[in-house]
Amino acid sequence: MRRAIRILRNLVLLLIAAVVVLAGVLGVNALMRTSRQIDVAAAPRVGVDTDAASKRLAEAIRFRTISNFLDPEQNADAFRGMQAFMQASYPAFHAATKREVVGNLGLLYAWEGSEPNAAPIALLAHQDVVPIAPGTEGNWQVPPFDGVVRDGFIWGRGSWDDKGNLFAILEAAEQLIKEGFRPKRTIYFAFGQDEEVSGQRGAKQIAALLASRGIKLDFVLDEGLLITDGIMKGIDKPIALIGVAEKGYVTLTLNLTATPGHSSMPPRQSAIGMMSAALARLEDQRFPAKIRGTVREMFDTLAPEMNIPNRIVLSNLWLLKPVLKRELEKGATTNAMIRTTTALTIFNAGNQDNVLPGKVDATVNFRLLPGETETSIIDHVKRAAANDKIAVAPRAGNTEPPPVTSTASASYRALNRTIREIFPDVVVAPGLMVAATDSRHFAGVTDNIFRFSPVRANAEDLTRFHGTNERLSVDNYADMIRFYRRLVQNTAG
Repeated sequence: MRRAIRILRNLVLLLIAAVVVLAGVLGVNALMRTSRQIDVAAAPRVGVDTDAASKRLAEAIRFRTISNFLDPEQNADAFRGMQAFMQASYPAFHAATKREVVGNLGLLYAWEGSEPNAAPIALLAHQDVVPIAPGTEGNWQVPPFDGVVRDGFIWGRGSWDDKGNLFAILEAAEQLIKEGFRPKRTIYFAFGQDEEVSGQRGAKQIAALLASRGIKLDFVLDEGLLITDGIMKGIDKPIALIGVAEKGYVTLTLNLTATPGHSSMPPRQSAIGMMSAALARLEDQRFPAKIRGTVREMFDTLAPEMNIPNRIVLSNLWLLKPVLKRELEKGATTNAMIRTTTALTIFNAGNQDNVLPGKVDATVNFRLLPGETETSIIDHVKRAAANDKIAVAPRAGNTEPPPVTSTASASYRALNRTIREIFPDVVVAPGLMVAATDSRHFAGVTDNIFRFSPVRANAEDLTRFHGTNERLSVDNYADMIRFYRRLVQNTAG
């Protein structure tokens, strides 16, 4: 009996010692993580005529530049009207650059540099906006296309996505040109007209035009991740995420054909039932969560800036990765960062209550983590559907994840530095863009693609993207202009 007690006591002591050692290892790993934030001085706060700039953006919002995939001419007059407004509002910019119309409504400007051998850069933004969800028009505090400056905000569809970026770029360039600035390297300004419906006619054709001319860009900067405040737990500073990677975009159509008939004599398995069962299996068999690549680098960069509990978790993913995964899976945004997502978006079947339909089709949209391909997605769907009667076909316009940009590149460091100079209170880290941007079409003309919008946002702001009451604060807009101005100075001056 005494021997058994002694053995038990030794086991308990051994367990306590193991826990103490493990705690020590976790703590040491956390303490050894040093900050990766670069030390730079804040740039001088350049004056911006916020009243005039805000009024110009508000005027641009009044042009209803809603893009349509099937009918590219649907709002062509609105696009051309806004383009004429741009020419009238930024005369110095248009005098200093060469302007080309690409894909009927896309715009490509070239601001020639003084050093022809220096690799050019490109700043991207898109002219088009998404429509207002039917039935929600009355929920807007300000009508979405009135373009009103009120209570310190520029209100309207496109103020954030993406006319804010587009006109901030124009404001910054106009200001620099008037001051006599001339870039050493050529700067391209690529403004597509159909980003919201795939970018096939705009950005894709602009990138193809540059490629046909043998142009290799040093980097591309497009809309993307933001400066978020109070959204990520465990850190009390705003976080500026630079999108160095982007998810792929694959839409598949599932079709099932059966013999139509009278509803009084239904078969054992109906077409709707078989398709519904296949879709339910597809939703149940989710792609696995993965903390790797860019997302892992993001957490490694943020770890030293976190509070102690979060810092310990992020510094010891070799042991605590399952804990982090469970936490990230709780939110739709964070869940999208760590897995290829599956979204059932369209279902069509039947046209009368007493007729068994002979055809059922469904549409499923996937956002692919880097490493996945259209082929791997199709294989997954066929396995999950487990029904040879269901045909799976890809939609036109699908794009696989573009290559990941290295954070060791000089262009990443320049962008990082610029962010810290204009927004000295933020923590900068690489990130994964979970939505699609025009920048993906430029993978053939550059090795460095960045997706970052210099806009501060909280959780409430994020609901305004493609939603109701989209607005941009006047102060935010002024800082956006300062950011693009400083970026041009840092990368082309």
